Order: sequence, then C-alpha cells, then structure tokens
Amino acid sequence: RSSIMLSLRLSSVAVASRRSFAPVASYGFSRASSSLSLDGTTPTPAEIQAHFLKRLEEARTASLVGGGQKRIDTQHAKGKLTARERLDLLLDEGSFTEYDALKTHRCVDFNMTEDKPPGDGVVTGHGLINGRNVFVFSQDFTVAGGSLSETHAEKICKIMDKAVAVGAPVIGLNDSGGARIQEGVDSLAGYAEVFQRNVDSSGVVPQLSVIMGPCAGGAVYSPAMTDFTFMVRDSSYMFVTGPNVVKTVTNEDVTQEELGGAKTHTTKSLVAHGAFDNDVEMLRKMREFFDFLPLSNREDPPIRSTADPEDRSCDMLDGLVPADPNVPYDMKMVIRAVVDEGNLFEVMPDAAKNIVIG
Repeated sequence: RSSIMLSLRLSSVAVASRRSFAPVASYGFSRASSSLSLDGTTPTPAEIQAHFLKRLEEARTASLVGGGQKRIDTQHAKGKLTARERLDLLLDEGSFTEYDALKTHRCVDFNMTEDKPPGDGVVTGHGLINGRNVFVFSQDFTVAGGSLSETHAEKICKIMDKAVAVGAPVIGLNDSGGARIQEGVDSLAGYAEVFQRNVDSSGVVPQLSVIMGPCAGGAVYSPAMTDFTFMVRDSSYMFVTGPNVVKTVTNEDVTQEELGGAKTHTTKSLVAHGAFDNDVEMLRKMREFFDFLPLSNREDPPIRSTADPEDRSCDMLDGLVPADPNVPYDMKMVIRAVVDEGNLFEVMPDAAKNIVIG
C-alpha cells in the first residue's frame, strides 16, 4: 500500500510539473515580445537559447547607457562625468569587474514596472588602484536621479560585505538625490542596511566617500560616517534637505552652496576633508591618496621604493625657522623638506589653518 501511495504522489508531482512548465516558457517568450509566435508548438532548445542570448545582449547594452543618451548629454553639459566614466578614471585600466549589472528594482507601484533600467542606478564591483584591491560603487544620476531603492542598496551592501571579507577599502562615488520616494519605507530600510555596514566596517577597512553631485537626505548620512569625504567644487552639495524645504519651513532664503557646498563643509561643518575643482582632478587625487592607505586593519600601510636617500641632509632647515618666535614661517615647507620626495597629501587644508595634517 505504501508503494502504491508513493507512486501516486510521484505521478501527481510529475503531472503538476508538466502543467506548470509550459505556461512559464510561453510567458517568457510573450513578455519579451519575441518574434516567435505562441501557436501551441514547443520552442526548440536552440530557439530558447538564441532568444535568451538576444535578451541578455539587449539588457547589457541598456545597462551601459544608464538613463539614456539625452541624460548623459545633460550630465556632460554640467561638466560632470557619468558613473562609468568616473570608474574608468579611478581604476587601473581593464581591472574593473562589475557585479549585478542587470539587476532591476522590484517596485510595482506608481507605474514603476514600466521603467526598470538594468543596474538600478548604481555601478558596483571591484578593481585595482595602482595594483591594489579596492571595492567601489558609483551612483548614476541619469537613472532616477541616482536615488536609492531597495535593490540599489543591496548592490552597495554586497560590495561592502565583500570588502570586509577580503580586507580591501571601499570607495563610494556619490551622486544621488536620496531615497527613492516611490518605494517608501523599503528605500529607507535599504539605507538602514548601508548605515549598519558603515558602522560595522569602521576600523576594519578604509571607507572613502567622494561627493560628485547634489546629495540629499540619506545620501549624505552615509558619507558622514565614513573615514574620509571629499567634494567637487561648484557641482557637489551635501544637505539633509534642500533650499526649497528650508524656505518653506523657516522662510529663509539660502543657496545650495551656502547650505551644503564644498566651501561650507570644508571650512565650517568640517564634514568634508578636502575639495577639488572638477571630476577629473578629484579622481586623480583619489588615486594618489589611496597609496597612503592600508588595505585593512590586518595589513600595514604600503611600502614603496624611493630615490630619496634616507641619510640626506636638509640644509634649508637651518635657516627656515626664524630665531624670532614672533616671525611666521611656512610649516608645509618644513614637512616637504623632511618627507620622501616632498610628497605631502594634506587633509582638511581649508580648516584650522594654524595646524597642518596629512
């Protein structure tokens, strides 16, 4: 009796499987607007593979252009690079490996199912900077203003988890308007996951935030918790909420620059540790700065060869510091005379100018 019952159950499973398989295959071809017609015939394996490869190539192509050429042109007109162009300049040539390039959001409200760009507004992965490992994410302002969705956050969290496991720094190129309002609390929960990883990674791997566009709300909370934050002058901003909201609530007129520009954050709030003139200079400086950092708390800072002899004399120091203590002198000249090859990367140069750090 047991054998008969088992046989009947297995037969039922087999029938159910056959019944559910055909519609799934048919829906796949129908929703993709395939040239194959659903005339009741079963597609051959070769047809299924060809159709899949076609859809895959279309999705890959779409992921490379983000929000489309028109929005890319707008980004360039503002003097800003796209998310992928920034990674090309930051990382060693040919070293970037991308994760989840075809991942899309899962929101079904507000007609969001009609707009599901592959990548969901952020490019993530790992690569090399001067031959050393690094994990990166670059937010794409051409896709929904770089706003963070649940899946957008998942992509960022994935590379942060891998960075801690491997022992490599995380660099975030931030260009985001904040939470994606269509997703509501799901987007906010995504930020909570990112914040938690900022905390857990602190003191384990270096975390660098590069602000390369207008960032508001949750898009600035995370950078404020990282180890170093750098901004691009005249094109990047960090504020909890924008000037229009400030005007509505306090009736105070304030510009974006006054509220959260590079000058404000490098001289007053001191949230940012430095500012540079454009995207290209910023990324070049980040490559330079990266050389000073250890990969993690498990490794020592990098050691590199130098042509600067360790026993050289600094004759200029004999006359650089004046005998009169009331006469000022340039402390940076002293530092550059002592360090190897005069290589000084100053941190927070616009704040508290009576002290030099770097």
